[in-house]
Amino acid sequence: MLSYCTNVHPAEDLAGILAQLDTYAVPVREKLGQDRLGVGLWLASEVAAGLASDPAARRTLAAELKARGLAVQTLNAFPYGGFHAEVVKHQVYVPTWTDPKRLRYTLDCITVLGDLLPEDAAYGSISTLPLAWREPWSTSHDVRASIAFEEVTRVLRSALARNEQPIRLAIEPEPGCVLDTVADAVDWLAGRVDPEYIGLCLDTCHLAVSFADPARTVERIRASGLKVVKVQASAALHVERPGTDEAVAALREFAEPRYLHQVREQLPTGEVLAADDLPEALETLPAQGPWRVHFHVPLHATPASPLESTTGVLTGALDALAAQGPLPHVEVETYTWNVLPGHDRQELAAGIADELRWASLEVPA
Repeated sequence: MLSYCTNVHPAEDLAGILAQLDTYAVPVREKLGQDRLGVGLWLASEVAAGLASDPAARRTLAAELKARGLAVQTLNAFPYGGFHAEVVKHQVYVPTWTDPKRLRYTLDCITVLGDLLPEDAAYGSISTLPLAWREPWSTSHDVRASIAFEEVTRVLRSALARNEQPIRLAIEPEPGCVLDTVADAVDWLAGRVDPEYIGLCLDTCHLAVSFADPARTVERIRASGLKVVKVQASAALHVERPGTDEAVAALREFAEPRYLHQVREQLPTGEVLAADDLPEALETLPAQGPWRVHFHVPLHATPASPLESTTGVLTGALDALAAQGPLPHVEVETYTWNVLPGHDRQELAAGIADELRWASLEVPA
């Protein structure tokens, strides 16, 4: 079941979440002519904690979702809260996997998802951050994060015994973080976690930014013994010649203040240079090779020239996964609708529906 991620909606209380679903998710379902629409819920930490402590509230939420024709098989537990604050930037990586708050939030999400899964769901998934932003991080942080994942695994085993539907945690590599690339995540996770309960969330925007080959990446994950638990179907910006006046002017329109937009440049030698945000890249990178920018752009819309979209990386990853067996959960995650340049925006429900139509044609059967 294809889903869209509700972290595009700013609500951080239960009443607000339901109102946003009424305003956007239900119209999306109706525009698509579907009886049931998959939604990947984002629950801020306070909402998750309240639901986790109140079985009746969880039953009510499950009934409200069903009444609206909405189904939840995945949660996005990467942002802890404040994801639509005026400035988010590095705050999205806080608390880290060394902080007990991150563990508590994740355990709350496990409790909630266990009561929201539809009966026909093969499993549930929860995506989370790649440990932390890269600094500060040390071997002692590795130990503390490993202990936290051991506790998550213990709880996931207990949840399976109760619910008969496995729930799996999906670590999401992201440029600039401790687990910057999928290769970093594989190296850190393999042999450290139980792959039946902890695997990877493959965000295809992040994958594209790293200039990694999607098919080789998918094979590397398989060979490691880890699993792709979830795919976040997303696309980055690509610009082949970033040093031209036209390219610089186009890129400046995406240099907005709320979210971090990491940039990677691939030199003719194959070396990849890094900048932590787009304004920094425009000032410091040499612009001698193509750029990839961590800005989730709508899947169905082609950016104005000279910018391009990396949807080819998304389709390449999905094809490689389909060749290995049944696809994992696929969640469209374009959270940036409200910070796109004005000429690239659509009415939100219409835009989400258009993305899901596009994805439904590209996701292998």
